[in-house]
Amino acid sequence: MRTLPAAPALFPPPPGSTRAATGALAALLLSACGGGGHSAAAPNTIPANTTQIGVTVYSASARAAGTSADTQDLLTGGLGRTGLAAATPPAYASATAPTAFELRRNAIYSNYRGLVDVTAAGGFGTFYGPNVDTGGTATASEGLIPGREYLAVLDDGTGRKRVPVAVQIPDSFNTAAPCLVLGPSSGSRGLYGAIGTSAEWGLKHGCAVALTDAGKGIGLYDLTDDSVNRIDGTRASRAAAGSLSHFAADITDAARAAYNALLPNRLALKQVHSQLNPEKDWGSDTLAAARYAFYALNDRFGNGSNTLIFDPSNTLVIAGSVSNGGAAVLRAAELDTAGLIDGVVAGEPVTEMPTSSGYGISVGGVPVANVGKTLADFTTFGNLYQPCAALAAPAAMSETSVFNYLAFSSQTARATARCAGLAAKGLVAGADTAAQALDALNKLRNYGWTPDSDQLHNAHYGLGNGPILSAMYPLSYGRFSVLDQVCNTSFAQVDTTGSPVRANAATLAQSFALANGTANGTPASVVYNDSVGGARVWNLATSVSTGTQDFGLDNALCQRALVTGVDETGAPLTATATSTRPTLAQSAAVRAGMAEVTVTGRLRATPTLIVAGRNDTLVPLNNNARAYTAFNKTLETTASQLGYIEVTNAQHFDGFLSLSGFDTRFVPLHVYFLRAMDAMYARLRSGTALPPSQVVRATPRGGSPGAAPALTAANLPPISAAPLAADQIGFSGTSLAVPQ
Repeated sequence: MRTLPAAPALFPPPPGSTRAATGALAALLLSACGGGGHSAAAPNTIPANTTQIGVTVYSASARAAGTSADTQDLLTGGLGRTGLAAATPPAYASATAPTAFELRRNAIYSNYRGLVDVTAAGGFGTFYGPNVDTGGTATASEGLIPGREYLAVLDDGTGRKRVPVAVQIPDSFNTAAPCLVLGPSSGSRGLYGAIGTSAEWGLKHGCAVALTDAGKGIGLYDLTDDSVNRIDGTRASRAAAGSLSHFAADITDAARAAYNALLPNRLALKQVHSQLNPEKDWGSDTLAAARYAFYALNDRFGNGSNTLIFDPSNTLVIAGSVSNGGAAVLRAAELDTAGLIDGVVAGEPVTEMPTSSGYGISVGGVPVANVGKTLADFTTFGNLYQPCAALAAPAAMSETSVFNYLAFSSQTARATARCAGLAAKGLVAGADTAAQALDALNKLRNYGWTPDSDQLHNAHYGLGNGPILSAMYPLSYGRFSVLDQVCNTSFAQVDTTGSPVRANAATLAQSFALANGTANGTPASVVYNDSVGGARVWNLATSVSTGTQDFGLDNALCQRALVTGVDETGAPLTATATSTRPTLAQSAAVRAGMAEVTVTGRLRATPTLIVAGRNDTLVPLNNNARAYTAFNKTLETTASQLGYIEVTNAQHFDGFLSLSGFDTRFVPLHVYFLRAMDAMYARLRSGTALPPSQVVRATPRGGSPGAAPALTAANLPPISAAPLAADQIGFSGTSLAVPQ
């Protein structure tokens, strides 16, 4: 390994220079290979507002496991297939002072495992994984990919934005057929949040990969000691980190001291508290990462000539990612006025629809009502009703693992209390819990979810999806400071009683690798400050208005009102806040931020494939994948090149497929994302037609929960070039027609 010095100070390139053509491909290859003169293109210049931190070479002698760059690679952090599958993460030489290389290695380990099932029976090592080649053949290789990684940070000129980008250029990069994959992170994950999805696909195909957290990521700020994550993941004080600080709350020392006296041991999260509403820039950040990637490619192969060799005119660019990353690549294509992106693959994307009218969806010939709701809308709605709905008979399940959160008597009691609280406030009907739960479930079904999600509400609520996202996204949209205490919500590590405590030193030090950018408990959890008896974590909170442990109904109502502008009775908000109501001004700020993040639906006729699972309960299809497809085709009509692949018996979190109950019921959607990437590559390289929009009818593994049989090809039918009529997804007029 050798670490190369950072580039010199950055200045904007001359007008027009970044898109200059480079001449014939023959000249391109001569330049790339060092044979002959360079083309007369504009100089290779780092894009404006981009600061390069350094370049690290991960050599071909990389070994499985280790603590320095000598032992790492681009894809697996040096762990290989075996290390990624290991149940225990690699150890640190010092748990409280990990090195940047150790953190990189473990961040790759955590992010890879967070997105895919790494069990052999679930398909890892057979259908996907570092050892599976581009033809789908499982090899004996550990799958290490040597190359070099360029690290930079994007800003907006203020010094506050701080978006990291890593451009990975494998030694196998094919200069004769150059390609680039854009991989913004999924969820709220950090820099390596697409390492197991589009990055793995791209690196195996000899493509460069541009990774970015798109303004989310592991920016964990500790208000107690004013400490931050640096861009490389290591921890330091705000002062010591300086310009390499990933995120620090924009507050004074005096304000921080006052806040700590009132609410000690609290944490701030970048996506929530940056006051920048980073979601509005997911698409533009993805494009900015692409522009830096072209700089890196030209730097890598320019032989010191400072001359452009690769640009969008001669390099194939596929923007591909999943979940929030899927949203980012769609938005990047919508914004791509320069024609940088050649094709898009979006897995289970979060599509913030600007309207629910003007287009439609039918399933099995029956029109669907109430489609196209935004993330904040359906998430805060679901957060209210999911724990009660999970008690309904159609949502019942037999598993007693984490999949069945309400199997534990204490949680059932709290869910029952949630039903009672909703009923007392007139939000559900029914004389008993069973009737109230069924009414709550029907409300979810009428708000975008389908019966395919019935038995997933239990697990999704138990894993904290509703409470976490309902706490995070409205605060982000409203650009609130960590000091604002909107809806009496904060974030902290908690003890076994649910009370905020000082964040563990080792957990903080390792947060770049352990955390996923949300309040998932490593170390930050959602805390309700006004819980009766003192601040408590969301699942142990006692509401002021009910006096019961009901998963913090008051706070859920307040978060819902931030989105709707009315309280639970339907009355408009005022200038006065209560335990269940924010102020009108707070709600107005949230709704303004929500308007900033909506899509246009216009993909500029870019070839695009959307892949989604029919059982997606986090981002229900009628509000997202189906809605966006219908909207795009309504707007772009015959110019649209968007295809939609819907997979039965697949849901949002492939990382959960090793859990008891998930293993028997669902197939990995990841396999279909990879197949969509293959199809897009064939379309762009060879002109092969994209597959028609269709339902792919995958078959679950079945068997006993926790011991499902091994996944086979029979479980995973291909995406068909000529689907049966009963499987074809059609579009007519303004309506998408999905077969049952």
